[in-house]
Amino acid sequence: MKDQLISKFKHLRTDTFLSRQYAHKYAFVGIGQHSLNNLYPVLHYLQVPLKWIVVTSTERAEAIEAKFQGVKATINLDDVLSDPEVAAVFVAATPKVHFSIATKVLNAGKSLFVEKPPCSSLDELKELEMICGKRSPKPVFCAGLQKRYAPATKILKKRLANDAPISYTMHYRTGAYPEGDALLDLFIHPLDLAASLFGEATFVACDRTGGTLRLLMKHKVGVGGMLELSTDYAWTSAEERLTVVTEKGVYDLRQMETLTFTAKQKCFMGVPLEKVVPSHPAVQVLYARNNFVPTMANNQVVTQGFFDEINSFVEAVEARKNRVLTTPDQLSVTYGWLAELSRLSSKNV
Repeated sequence: MKDQLISKFKHLRTDTFLSRQYAHKYAFVGIGQHSLNNLYPVLHYLQVPLKWIVVTSTERAEAIEAKFQGVKATINLDDVLSDPEVAAVFVAATPKVHFSIATKVLNAGKSLFVEKPPCSSLDELKELEMICGKRSPKPVFCAGLQKRYAPATKILKKRLANDAPISYTMHYRTGAYPEGDALLDLFIHPLDLAASLFGEATFVACDRTGGTLRLLMKHKVGVGGMLELSTDYAWTSAEERLTVVTEKGVYDLRQMETLTFTAKQKCFMGVPLEKVVPSHPAVQVLYARNNFVPTMANNQVVTQGFFDEINSFVEAVEARKNRVLTTPDQLSVTYGWLAELSRLSSKNV
């Protein structure tokens, strides 16, 4: 009986995977290291039917057709946009061209997944929202801010809905970033995470020293936040950590890999009992990546959110599930902060 149940469960998982079929064709613009490491592997695992890959040179196009069996490569985006079989396009190119490509894809009536940043300003974000709104049928849009889709983030957000946050501290530390705009390309991640978890806020204080930006924020819901966003550290020891203090205890999210909760100690008439009767607080592990079992669920493309953002987008395009995606209107708070920080930076604050 036990063996039958185990066998049935294993077959169910396999059958669920094999039954996932796709009716539409897809295209991809770009083939950089980020795409190869984090996005293409997910598409391959899901077996999303990729028909086109758009690149910048004929030499690379020829190499792609030799490497990717059954995929067409082109240097002309119009080849993709004029193909009626293509329902959606993934865009992960140089950040500065994301907006121009995104507008072309949306105006062609194709659904769009665009890596961060989808655009460079609040005005461009509003234009993307306007284009999506005027198209009929409305295209599916998803911006690649994957931390919203990380399993630990989802658990934390659900917990905070029933455990009012009081304050938080966030550290986002990397090495030098000379190849682009750190604010738009890197710091957009922690800022967007704060926006998705705590909502609108004003900057109480802002200070910059070298590559380090320190922010003191007051959210509309009453939550206070302190953020350190820095490129003054090292990529080999890059760190991302969020600590949230709530009415019930403290949540600690590290590298999107672990999420713990430590309950507050009880008090009697305002006196903390832990000072009277020493005790060790219990730490509850809410999420942790299992490095022992090499399954997809324990792969970093899942824990970092890449898997679910792509899967959610494709499911929405296929009209199989109503997925909550990162649409332009959901990014208005994030881009409002980016605009304000850019303005303050220009004043050397």
